[in-house]
Amino acid sequence: MAFGGSTDGGFSINQLLNMRFAAQVVRGRWFMVFACLVILSASGATYIFGIYSKDIKSSLGYNQQTLNTLSFFKDLGANVGILSGLINEVTPPWVVLSMGAVMNLFGYLMIYLAITGRTARPHPWLMCLYICVGANSQSFANTGALVTCVKNFPGSRGVVLGLLKGFVGLSGAIFTQLYLAFYGDDSKSLVLLIAWLPAAVSIIFVHTIRIIPYNSSQGTKIKPFFCFLYISIALAIYLLIMIVLQQLVTFSSSAFAISASILILILFLPLAVVIKEEVKILIERNRSLEIPPIITIEKPSPVSPPLPSSSPETNSSSKPFSCITNMFKPPARGDDYSILQTLVSTDMLVLFFATVCGVGGTLTAIDNMGQIGQSLGYPKKSINTFVSLISIWNYAGRVTSGFASEIVLTKYKFPRPLVLTLVLLLSCVGHLLIAFGVPQSLYLASVIIGFCFGAQWPLLYAIISEIFGLKYYSTLYNFGSVASPIGAYILNVRVAGHLYDVEARKQNGGSDKICMGVQCFKLSFIIITAATMLGAVVSLILVWRTRKFYSGDIYARFRESPETGEKSDRIAMEGSSVDKMEKRVGENGEDKVNTDENMEKK
Repeated sequence: MAFGGSTDGGFSINQLLNMRFAAQVVRGRWFMVFACLVILSASGATYIFGIYSKDIKSSLGYNQQTLNTLSFFKDLGANVGILSGLINEVTPPWVVLSMGAVMNLFGYLMIYLAITGRTARPHPWLMCLYICVGANSQSFANTGALVTCVKNFPGSRGVVLGLLKGFVGLSGAIFTQLYLAFYGDDSKSLVLLIAWLPAAVSIIFVHTIRIIPYNSSQGTKIKPFFCFLYISIALAIYLLIMIVLQQLVTFSSSAFAISASILILILFLPLAVVIKEEVKILIERNRSLEIPPIITIEKPSPVSPPLPSSSPETNSSSKPFSCITNMFKPPARGDDYSILQTLVSTDMLVLFFATVCGVGGTLTAIDNMGQIGQSLGYPKKSINTFVSLISIWNYAGRVTSGFASEIVLTKYKFPRPLVLTLVLLLSCVGHLLIAFGVPQSLYLASVIIGFCFGAQWPLLYAIISEIFGLKYYSTLYNFGSVASPIGAYILNVRVAGHLYDVEARKQNGGSDKICMGVQCFKLSFIIITAATMLGAVVSLILVWRTRKFYSGDIYARFRESPETGEKSDRIAMEGSSVDKMEKRVGENGEDKVNTDENMEKK
């Protein structure tokens, strides 16, 4: 690597310190990945509902079924992002992110004002509306950031989904550490932090998230993603250490502040990877200046005369009928399906049902973790630890399923739907531990539930993108998310919430406020285990139907042949060389071109 004024393909220190390089970094695709990581690390507030749900229940006098109904609307808002997907189809990502920031601030701020008594006590339906609007901002953040990043790196979508979804999984633990530093052990103020922090982060990075034209030489780079992965693992380990230490040692306010400062520092470490990659791009650009421009003239191919088209009246009248007819004539797996073709596809229906069973069960456990710990006699400090552990293992599940499924798919042609089946079977173990209340088993149960909940999301989104294509991915991505609130409503509200209140009335002579003992959730989680097993069996249908598809090279279309790749790289280098020569011509008054013009004048 050369410095100073060398012209051997190196770079100078001045090139790194000027505003042009800073602009290159901010506008580059790797800074966009960093911005997506930061936005998504602040967009998972719905996963820590268990920390402040008790404040909502006590402040507003709700029973468990009402609280679970509120939790359902939270999940409904967080996962029904079809509106954000449709908006993203016709607008740039910054519009979607800006709308999400406004919705987040409004929804959670109104909840904070309600539980602190700063406004009149709202009706339950109004609280459901507030939390639905606030949680729906998460789907706007996911659509604006994650979908854009997948489209910019289509050949590494499993890795991209696992990494980005991993940061969403960590966001719960990140929020917990930050609110302890900002507000102390005041869980009501956590809602205030959830209101302003994600909105502020989205607004700061809103103009750096955009679709960048796909380039095969950049799009297939996998090493930077592994660097991001290692940093995220360090962040997860740090959060885990802090959670354990805060369980064993009483932290002062200054200790919480130091802990949060280190957390923010680790969170911004990916910026070093971004700068390193942009320096490599700068070096390649400087080296390209040494290659003389090559200009080739291609003879245009003869254009065949256009075929006679039918009359406009015929086309306009047959268009709606052809749309309905084509709905039941889908393309081959891996090609771009239309939205209607996807909705009626057997593959989507099978995947959707399996996700309803799997995600619905694990989400029920996560949302009720506070009440589960309370009913089994765990102290409040331990309950907060369970919630934080779920965030850590939620991250581990997302990253593991994204990276591991990509590796085994590429090397061994191991189908991704089969990985989903294995994850569903593993989650049954966590449900059974909760159902039978094994002493001190809630720690292990929170690990299994968090891991399996996180692992299902990258698998779901990757399978959708692989089978149905990327053309309408913004909408199809959010359609897959609808499975979560449906499963949560059936298993959380109608099963867990109802059976909890029935048991509470038995214990308290008609009052349904608090239930204590293993019986509170035993029958609920036995039913949830049976539903999850059914989902695993159904997912095997998708494994069978897609076995031939996954046995081939599903990413072949995103890879260019070596000759084509070299040609595109050479053309890019030649173009930058021509630009540089034109600049030199404009700056050097004694250039040969100018000298020839002076000779003619004389």
